[in-house]
Amino acid sequence: MTLLEPTTVAPSTVVPSYVKDAWWSPAEGAKTQSVLDASTGAEVAKVSADGLDLAAVVEHGRTVGQASLGKLTFHQRALLLKQLAQYLGGVKEELYELSASTGATKRDSMVDIDGGIGVLFTLSSKGRREMPNSQVYVDGDVEALSRDGSFSGQHIYTRIPGVACQINAFNFPVWGMLEKFAPAFIAGVPSIVKPATPTGYLTEAIVRHMLASGILPAGSLQFVSGSARDLIDHLDYRDLVGFTGSASTARALKSHPNIVHGGVRFTSETDSLNAAILGPDAVAGTPEFDAYVASVVTEMTSKAGQKCTSIRRVIVPAGMRDDIVAAVTERVGKRVSIGDPRTEGVTMGPLASMDQRGEVLSSAARLVDGGGRIVMGSLDAPDGTDPAGAFVGPLLLAFDDAESAAVHEIEAFGPVASIIEYDNLDHAVALAALGGGSLVATVATHDPEVARALVLGIAAHHGRVLMLDRDDARSSTGHGSPVPHLVHGGPGRAGGSEELGGIRSVLHHMQRTAIQGSPDMLTAITGEWHTGAMVRTGIHPFRKSLAELRVGDQVASGLRTVTLDDITAFAESTGDKFYAHTDEEAAAANPFFPGIVAHGYLLLSWAAGLFVDAAPGPVLANSGLERLRFVTPVAAGDSIRVTLTAKRITPRETEEYGEVRWDAVLHNQNDEVVATYDVLTLVAKV
Repeated sequence: MTLLEPTTVAPSTVVPSYVKDAWWSPAEGAKTQSVLDASTGAEVAKVSADGLDLAAVVEHGRTVGQASLGKLTFHQRALLLKQLAQYLGGVKEELYELSASTGATKRDSMVDIDGGIGVLFTLSSKGRREMPNSQVYVDGDVEALSRDGSFSGQHIYTRIPGVACQINAFNFPVWGMLEKFAPAFIAGVPSIVKPATPTGYLTEAIVRHMLASGILPAGSLQFVSGSARDLIDHLDYRDLVGFTGSASTARALKSHPNIVHGGVRFTSETDSLNAAILGPDAVAGTPEFDAYVASVVTEMTSKAGQKCTSIRRVIVPAGMRDDIVAAVTERVGKRVSIGDPRTEGVTMGPLASMDQRGEVLSSAARLVDGGGRIVMGSLDAPDGTDPAGAFVGPLLLAFDDAESAAVHEIEAFGPVASIIEYDNLDHAVALAALGGGSLVATVATHDPEVARALVLGIAAHHGRVLMLDRDDARSSTGHGSPVPHLVHGGPGRAGGSEELGGIRSVLHHMQRTAIQGSPDMLTAITGEWHTGAMVRTGIHPFRKSLAELRVGDQVASGLRTVTLDDITAFAESTGDKFYAHTDEEAAAANPFFPGIVAHGYLLLSWAAGLFVDAAPGPVLANSGLERLRFVTPVAAGDSIRVTLTAKRITPRETEEYGEVRWDAVLHNQNDEVVATYDVLTLVAKV
């Protein structure tokens, strides 16, 4: 094995792999594949994984990667992602320069590079806000399995014990890699990244910077440059494959025996015939019409149409096709300049490779054979472009037969879209569904009833639906821009996965398990106190710092009696004179109350007085109250007491304090539960 320093790839250099925490390149004389500049056809680099021991790569991830990531909590991993994002933000100019060779304009590169870095920031933030600072994620409420509370069930998530093999597409060499790496990293699962050959040199560049940052734990990231055809041969039920690419390749991979019979987890995000539906109210001259046309043009030309989320089917009301064709043609003519993205003024670059150009033109020709008429553009190379470059101009086809099989089955993965007309809303829904499952659809309308009918009709056929109108046209992230907060994927042809989606994407890399046992055992496993588990009393828990406090620390108050004067005074001071608190006759007529009852918020206020230790101490602030339920009404003459137990302790990695979630239960003098809720406090670490 030859070790290489992580330097920038130069022309004719073999793009190295990074495996087993070292750079690797094939032996001299190994079979290589040339990668060409998308605009000029000049060689950018060579690619080869000839001789690479993929079994050893997988084993390294399962052992070294699992061990190093396993020492960290969700919050610690999420914080490392934030640091990584900040580091990459300082080196992105080099990535922009390389990105131009892939055919990406500066705007395209921003979507890929800045968008990828943005995924790191977003998932880091959500990981620290929405997950515990531990290694177990609790899913849902406890399930009581016995009458006396001695036996219960709880769902938990723990990380899978293998590797996440991420097979990425050529169109987003940075974003596509980071959107898979980030959730796997937070989950604590090491990644093996396999980029597409035509643009893998750009992925290598960002991997090189990620490693040079010194932030990543050993074995958490490996990178394979070149063919990895036998990678799945070395995987089993412990591992996961996340694939992005063509539906045909996804089908071939899913047929692998280790996936069919061996239990390897497989998710795929594939090509889809995404639709944009124009509402009948969105006629020429309306803001919705203009926003729709702008969206169609953007999706045809951004990344030269090489996006799995691009609009492929333009679905418009009967009689509006000519208006849309004219408007799209006009906008393309004014705004689109095709050429080498390094040339000033160019707004649309070439496809990623000549092979890709051939596939797009072949698919476009099949669309023509299937009944499409070219109403904008040409199959010829755009004027003035380098014949060695992979250039294709924007191409719009019209189909007179809206049900033509070709328009709903053939995807030209480039700047190509087809326009069809619908007769009514049900017809529009049916046409959208003919795509067989898609990643995203846009509905452009300002009519709420139209929006409801279309969205509810097509939702089950799509992973995401964008509603576009005058109110959000300027702020919308756009039809073709997945955001890390929301799921990215779709049913059927689109692959069936749900990449991204905030913490949902993290949980894809974890196993949900139902655990059953006593409250003490559930508490020990989850790190969260369960009712009935052991408690500790004595020193008031508000006198304990975060370092001293333990789950199960508890304080229990004595009883306090509620009088009619207390209820009346609270009503007067707050202005809450709801009849149940002020009118005996009306309150008694209510089936829920025995007569005048205390305000729920009066009881909560008193409860705070019953459990608070008033002197200054480690407790810094009350930061919230959640899961409040009022169970039993309290009448004048009744008494209440409160029991407060430390339920979950969450240190903040970058602060001198943490959050403590307390289980609060109010009982009356008859030991009946009056109210239950969680109190959140901020507590100093020392």
